Amino acid sequence: MADSRETLAAFVVGSPIRHSRSPLIHGHWLRQFELEGSYRALEVLPTDFEPFIASLKADRRYRGGNVTIPHKERAFELADQPDALAEELGAANTLWLEDGLLKATNTDGYGFTANLDQYHPGWDKAHCAVILGAGGASRAVIQAVRDRGIGEIHVVNRTQSRAKALADRFGERVHAHPMEALAELMADARLFINTTSLGMDGEAAPEIDFSPMRFDAVVTDIVYVPLETPILAMAKAQGFATVDGLGMLLHQAVPGFEKWFGRRPVVDDALRALVVRDMEAHG
Repeated sequence: MADSRETLAAFVVGSPIRHSRSPLIHGHWLRQFELEGSYRALEVLPTDFEPFIASLKADRRYRGGNVTIPHKERAFELADQPDALAEELGAANTLWLEDGLLKATNTDGYGFTANLDQYHPGWDKAHCAVILGAGGASRAVIQAVRDRGIGEIHVVNRTQSRAKALADRFGERVHAHPMEALAELMADARLFINTTSLGMDGEAAPEIDFSPMRFDAVVTDIVYVPLETPILAMAKAQGFATVDGLGMLLHQAVPGFEKWFGRRPVVDDALRALVVRDMEAHG
């Protein structure tokens, strides 16, 4: 008979995976609840991912796990029962075994909105949002903002065709624009979201004039290294409220932990401080 440590086991799988902070987050919660469980980071190459999923279903060593780059789309395809969120996104980041089936969802959008709910409640009263970027990371953000009832969502991207593909995917409230339209779109917007890698790891970001936005607007960034990205620094200097991206990482982990370990954790100051110290130590 497997012991409790073995049956209460979960993972994060990706390639590369060595910089993942998911084990730190879930380890904190396991200690907090005094659970004899484990959460492991597993390096799996794309060529080995399908066999990995097959073994996950067969040997039941894990209750489930998180999926990160570059496996999210393949995880969705290989799941027995993806939910509606994963279906629309075509990507899954959370897997769990239930009733003999491998089920899947995507919690990135939940993490994004829960972070804003925590640090800037009322953000969803905005009628108009501007989203910078049309890459893979923008999908869950667009979906989540739309599902919270934002009336107009403007996706701005260097390659307008990529933004158009997202507008086609997520419906009539989502509109595609080239970068040249950014200044005009800022007028009357109450929410600005950066989903690009601009400013990550200290790289420079282009100057953005946030002044046309409403005075009560909020600017947020899904990048969290550094915590205050150049885009957030620009917005703050211009007098706007900002929310950093770390909370998205922390909150997206909550639903998975509850699925695998049976307890619903809370994203608190202690967890945030733990991850910030790790970021300061390891970059």
